[in-house]
Amino acid sequence: MSHSSSPRATNPSSIRGGLDGIVAGATRLSTVGVSGVGLTYLGYSIEDLAEKATFEEVAFLLLYGELPSEVKLQKFSQRLAANREVPVALKSVLEQIPATAHPMDVLRTGASVLGTLEPEHGIGDGLRVAERLLGCMPSILMAWYRFHQDGRSTVAGTLEADSIAEQFLWGLKGSKPSELERRAMDVSLILYAEHEWNASTFTARVIASTLSDFYSAITGAIGALRGPLHGGANEAAMELILKMESASHAEVRLLEMLSKKEKIMGFGHRVYKGCDPRSDVIKPWSKKLCEAAGNMELFNISECIEGVMLREKKIFPNVDFYSASLYRCLGIPTAMFTPMFVLSRISGWSAHILEQRADNRLIRPLAEYVGPAARSWVSIKER
Repeated sequence: MSHSSSPRATNPSSIRGGLDGIVAGATRLSTVGVSGVGLTYLGYSIEDLAEKATFEEVAFLLLYGELPSEVKLQKFSQRLAANREVPVALKSVLEQIPATAHPMDVLRTGASVLGTLEPEHGIGDGLRVAERLLGCMPSILMAWYRFHQDGRSTVAGTLEADSIAEQFLWGLKGSKPSELERRAMDVSLILYAEHEWNASTFTARVIASTLSDFYSAITGAIGALRGPLHGGANEAAMELILKMESASHAEVRLLEMLSKKEKIMGFGHRVYKGCDPRSDVIKPWSKKLCEAAGNMELFNISECIEGVMLREKKIFPNVDFYSASLYRCLGIPTAMFTPMFVLSRISGWSAHILEQRADNRLIRPLAEYVGPAARSWVSIKER
């Protein structure tokens, strides 16, 4: 076992709970909340990417460092499409997972089993594995879902779909999604693709720093994202919204919750101080889908909750809040909201694993000991 030669901190006041504000390393992949606002991927603003790019372009940008040419994008998309098929042995495992399991557990298991069936062949194999996971994970989720819905693990749209967004929605609905649905899903994937050293990304980098394999790092990241304080916020936000009968009822109910100091999920952010720029992008898409679905009450309730939180607590919505109503209008079950995060963030996680490997040092922080002072051993008869 190696031992750090760094001096240990002796002042408990220097401890920052949750590593809040601690710079743990460097990355070229994204800027998050610089000066309290803004988000960029390798220098491109999230607003420009959400308006002009496809998710496949963003995934290529994160993995390869530059936006692709038309030819490179076509080849990249073809490789992702070729990676969609789920191995027969993995389908057998998925069919053993009960319908009551959380979809995040399905993805965690799917990534781990895929790693045993198609192991990484050395550090230089990372990009291939990243592309395999990007292409296959939507199919893994849908193979499990479809098996418990209609007894088949063959997923519609697996080969025909033109994009990951279409691949997932086609598998979910059993028919090709509309252009509005496809594009809304695509924008959502772009917004969730990367977000610096958040909890799940940090987990992936810690695992990668031990020189573990790619699949282990991704599986660990999925486990971290499963927690409601990280990826589960959109599910909790939807559960809150569905409790409201109308916008007027939402205001009364929310004020009651605030008076009881209950936590309102989907609001505030550890890094952003004034607003979450992703929320400003996703909100209009939520409105478009609610209008198309004839469910403006859902959007009106969401907007009312946002207004109350801003007025009473000066707290802004994060990307998870309006993603909830968007996913609802796409027909995505609430339990699958966080898995949408996974299907996107595989691109960011993979980019971070590759970046960690390129200039690796084992991530091993110190801890301040706050236990008992040194004690002498006492025999069991004298205790």
